[in-house]
Amino acid sequence: MSLILNIETATQHCSVGVYRHGKMLAIRESSEKNIHASKVTVFTQEVCSEANISMKDLDAVAVSMGPGSYTGLRIGVSTAKGFCYALEIPLIAVPTLQSMALGAMSAIDQKKALLCPMIDARRMEVYTALFDYNNKEVRKTEALIIDESSFDKELAGNSIYYFGDGADKCRAVLDPKGMHFLEGILPSASGMAFIADKKFNSGEFEDLAYFEPYYLKDFVAGKPKVKGLY
Repeated sequence: MSLILNIETATQHCSVGVYRHGKMLAIRESSEKNIHASKVTVFTQEVCSEANISMKDLDAVAVSMGPGSYTGLRIGVSTAKGFCYALEIPLIAVPTLQSMALGAMSAIDQKKALLCPMIDARRMEVYTALFDYNNKEVRKTEALIIDESSFDKELAGNSIYYFGDGADKCRAVLDPKGMHFLEGILPSASGMAFIADKKFNSGEFEDLAYFEPYYLKDFVAGKPKVKGLY
């Protein structure tokens, strides 16, 4: 059975878990700001210790591929690649929004409803997509500026569940009819496990030399805030 380390750093939430055949052995998570670089390897050591395994026992490493934070994705992917190179094991890429939708399914009881994960992309823009109850993408991943008509077409025949760190800011803009907002659902290594295990079994691995995160938008660096640097 596959033993896979899952790394999720696409947002402020940092999550690392180790899973055997999709079942959790150990997980560590934190939403503290700016800790990805210092905590990913620490969390990895802790989950391996708790699961009573060695890194050498791993069959693969799965990483959240985005969209999301440019810096967070770079840290997660570079760490995952480093582990894969050192251990000579394959890399699995898991779409962030898809894994969020899978993680939210246990919170709803309407099989005809649509799931709408939202990752904050600043101002009124979010990274989002729509998934059905079978975790199939029915509206493609996009960077969407939210207004009152953003989901009119889909709401005509469905209820939609919104969640993620981009959902709260959309409450006041979106028409509440047919809409439901779920609290506390963030990108997590737990949501990655089923997808990662399925990809492992079908041999869907990434090229370590060329794989890059799915940023969706180009990175725009902000001006430094320290006087004298600009």
